[in-house]
Amino acid sequence: MRIGLVFDFRNPPAWRKPDVGFYRTQIDAVVEVEQLGYDQCWLTEHHFVDDGYNPSLLPTAAAIAARTSTIRIGTFILLLPFHDPVRVAEDVACIDILSNGRFDLGVGQGYRAGEFEALRIPRKERAPRMAEGVELIRRLWTEEDVTFDGRFNGVTGMTLYPRPVQTPHPPIWLGCRTEKAIRRAARMGFHLMATLGPDPAPAYRAALAEAGRDPAAYNVAQVRAVYVAPTADEAWADAAPHLHYQMVRYAEWLGEANDAPGDQALWRFGSADELRHSAVAKALMIGTPDEVARKLERFRDSYDCTDLAIGMHLPGLDPVKANRSAALFAREVMPAFQSA
Repeated sequence: MRIGLVFDFRNPPAWRKPDVGFYRTQIDAVVEVEQLGYDQCWLTEHHFVDDGYNPSLLPTAAAIAARTSTIRIGTFILLLPFHDPVRVAEDVACIDILSNGRFDLGVGQGYRAGEFEALRIPRKERAPRMAEGVELIRRLWTEEDVTFDGRFNGVTGMTLYPRPVQTPHPPIWLGCRTEKAIRRAARMGFHLMATLGPDPAPAYRAALAEAGRDPAAYNVAQVRAVYVAPTADEAWADAAPHLHYQMVRYAEWLGEANDAPGDQALWRFGSADELRHSAVAKALMIGTPDEVARKLERFRDSYDCTDLAIGMHLPGLDPVKANRSAALFAREVMPAFQSA
């Protein structure tokens, strides 16, 4: 499998650093993980969050493209209903040029109620907005003189210049949690980004076959929290407060959205110590290199995954500690799992 790291650029109030220096340290970290041999850097988006969760992935991707030369840069995920598809198509084409063909576009429909309310976009429109927007983007990358009459978007005789480096276009991924979304990704011929819940890959592979597509030609990305240190106690001491913060916020947002079974009963942890001693902790890849390698072996045996997206640079975690974990993982764990 290909192995990458997720960067959300979250800067929570409890650990807040000045934004200019913080952004520099995050991009410096991407440069460092490229040198360590990681395959991908994934960027993730939310809006109007008091911890500064990155709302502007494409400018960030362009900055990373200018600082790197080999690592792939992708969005996991860009919330397409909040963006103009023409603008996304043009911006991604420029990033693909700046990176010499190293960009992956992962998009999703979004779920957080507050974002849709603030932007005055009805949540019930999110799926058709995403499906329509991504189809327009693909057409603009691959066709000339595009005329498109959609429910939310319309263009007349549009030809995109310049074009992306990758042909026929940069890889497109869809973030999916529900059966309907999984079938949509297969029908449209896009790669799959799994988020939370049961493994969607078997249903996705079956839907690809039903659509007359070769399942082996498509990729599945899975995201997991990973943190390693010389001892398990050190790993948990470093990661637990920040992982607790992250999981509690996601549980609040997902519970409000209630899009999938179980969303209203996620992760009720009163403290970081409670998290460490919970049943959930057994599934988290936190510990020594040997412990994490064993957990990763079980994961590899249980999940269909071509691209593992690791959440290691946790919200508020000291970048020095995150980079140390990334280096230890790259040296002692990654070689046994990373594709040649």
